[in-house]
Amino acid sequence: MATLHAFANPARFLKIAKPLTPALFWAGVALIVLGCWAGLTQTPPDYLQGETVRILYIHVPAAWLGMGGWSGIAISSIMFLVWRHPLASVAARAIALPGAVFAALCLMTGSIWGRPTWGTWWQWDGRLTSMLLLFFVYLGYMALAKADADRGGDGRVPALYGIAGSVLLPIIRYSVVWWNTLHQGPSIGLTQSTIDGSILWPLPIMLAGFTFVFAGIVLMRMRMMLAVAKSEARMRRMARA
Repeated sequence: MATLHAFANPARFLKIAKPLTPALFWAGVALIVLGCWAGLTQTPPDYLQGETVRILYIHVPAAWLGMGGWSGIAISSIMFLVWRHPLASVAARAIALPGAVFAALCLMTGSIWGRPTWGTWWQWDGRLTSMLLLFFVYLGYMALAKADADRGGDGRVPALYGIAGSVLLPIIRYSVVWWNTLHQGPSIGLTQSTIDGSILWPLPIMLAGFTFVFAGIVLMRMRMMLAVAKSEARMRRMARA
């Protein structure tokens, strides 16, 4: 907790975030380029899915960050409500847009992957439907956070929404276990994977790359929001002078 409160000061946070933002972003870009090269040129096609299996190098990181983004919103919302951490609300709002983009990317790549594999662009199964709901929940959070800021709210309503929306995460995670659907079951576990190693090895590189890019974008958005808030506060002081 002492560490968390140490970064509650925006000036201290910005001092660390300024050099960290480009470092994370460009490290992520480099890893993505490396992962794309490896996944497109150094791995064999799948014996059943052929070349379409390569979509997993985008689809899996997008799904990971779509869900991970909302986890970040939920954790930030809890920190804001319980400890009133000044930057927690800013972090949650900064995560929302890139989280929604990755959720949408997950849905799009899944649809492209599903067309040759399942013979349809879309299937209303548990995994796809719950991920689509998460995308709409992202949009709802962004609209609610904007409305709360416009009316001068204290941020508690978006924070409660951020916590409530996390109920979708275990549904998405275990939907392929709870219901019999077209979507394949869990392929990657902590100790083993059903995906052959010759295909799987570029995936951790892509996961790391997209995660670093995501983190860099979130830090950049947090810095932008703090700069806007500082500018607005200065204008209010000038108006009262």
